[in-house]
Amino acid sequence: MPRVPPRPSRTLERVRDDPSSSAEAAPRARAEHSDARLVQDPRTGGPSSLDGVSGFMGLRWEDPQTVRMQIRPELINRGGLLSGVATYAMVDYCMGSTLWAQTTPDERIATINISINYIQTATDGEVVCRTVLDRRNRTVGIMKSEVRDEDDRLLVTAVGIYSIRVPRELRQASPPSDANGAR
Repeated sequence: MPRVPPRPSRTLERVRDDPSSSAEAAPRARAEHSDARLVQDPRTGGPSSLDGVSGFMGLRWEDPQTVRMQIRPELINRGGLLSGVATYAMVDYCMGSTLWAQTTPDERIATINISINYIQTATDGEVVCRTVLDRRNRTVGIMKSEVRDEDDRLLVTAVGIYSIRVPRELRQASPPSDANGAR
């Protein structure tokens, strides 16, 4: 089996655990900062969200493998419990940032599938998602995640598969071959 050279690692800036990093700050931050991957909260200087969805959910990155979310009334479903949509989004974003940190600048990623198991739920406090990159090759990354509440109760487990590709416009053209196939 050919040995794969190590890939450069990208990093996400550490998010300060600041309650002022809220969904309301995201639109102002987007207007003030042009980086589409990371919206910075002007009050804290750290990332507050990656986009409108993560901003609304209140996702806060501790590092690329760890995402936190404070449970608030908007995230509670009609049954009075934390919505599965909120924890699913948390898992998807955490898996994405875990894999993204292991890609080159030319590589793009997309969710193929996430298998999620809802074990318990929560109604208040903070929840945290931790993801590990189980394996990765040139075209696919596989991650495992757990979501736990602040008492360390296991709420969710998940396995995700993501595609990895380099867009055609970023691929380097191969040098032409001669008649014998040599370059």
